[in-house]
Amino acid sequence: MAKGLVLKQPETAAEWQAYYQLRWRVLRAPWQQPLGSEQDDLEAQSVHLMLVSDQGEIAAVGRLHSVDSDIAQVRYMAVADAWQGQGAGARLLEGLEQQAVVLGVKTVVLNARETAIPFYHKLGYTDVAAAPTQFGIRHRKMLKALMLSGEPSVWADGCQTLQQTWHNTIPLSAFMQLHIDHFDGYQLQCSAPLAPNINLHQTMFAGSIYTLATLTGWGLLYLQLHSLGLSGMQVLADASIRYFKPIRSMPQAICRVSDARGDLRALANGLKVQQHIRVVLYCDGERCAEFNGRYAVLPE
Repeated sequence: MAKGLVLKQPETAAEWQAYYQLRWRVLRAPWQQPLGSEQDDLEAQSVHLMLVSDQGEIAAVGRLHSVDSDIAQVRYMAVADAWQGQGAGARLLEGLEQQAVVLGVKTVVLNARETAIPFYHKLGYTDVAAAPTQFGIRHRKMLKALMLSGEPSVWADGCQTLQQTWHNTIPLSAFMQLHIDHFDGYQLQCSAPLAPNINLHQTMFAGSIYTLATLTGWGLLYLQLHSLGLSGMQVLADASIRYFKPIRSMPQAICRVSDARGDLRALANGLKVQQHIRVVLYCDGERCAEFNGRYAVLPE
């Protein structure tokens, strides 16, 4: 998906021209709007990203600007025809969301054309209200939480309880010395030292890598439920993992709230809920494995 593309901000005059040209061609030209209509008075205050191929072709563009201290808005998402259906839009949107995290906002909002709603649903956005119609096309306002609600002290209590739950109920986690390194409301980071998880090649055993990833994703789900005042029986329903590099020192398993896709609130009404969570494992600054799990929460 979206292979051979680099995510970057426009820098040169030629890049800015190509950036705005794609915006106009996809979002304005089909409705006979003039050049210049693809820009507004917030350009200088915004973060601009584009995906560029090895040949310098602009595959996708998008913009992010702050609405207030808690909310940022994505606008002008456009993907070139040649890159449709190859993951370029999802990758660009993920980059914009991470820029929102850098800004310290808690929520991203956007106005989606009705035909694009399934795309945004798949990426964790919730349809919340009608948005202004543009060029006769109906839009819906959608939002996505990047950060858990609550205070750091509540998150710290949740992490302490989570680690005790792991070690008390899953003996393997204690043997692995699985540890919560950090949780700041945006992402959870866990680790396990190499020594108790080593194989005959002096690298981390694949089973330990899988377990570290599984429990890190499970942990993020637990913290979300804790933040919402909910509880239930958490189970891993399905998962896949890709191994990229051997792990030769202590890895860090990281998963982000923005990568957790699935609404948990129906659990309060006694309904089973599900979430898809991605966990990436790093070692010495390099990505070594990526885990994607589908978790279910059964009402108690």
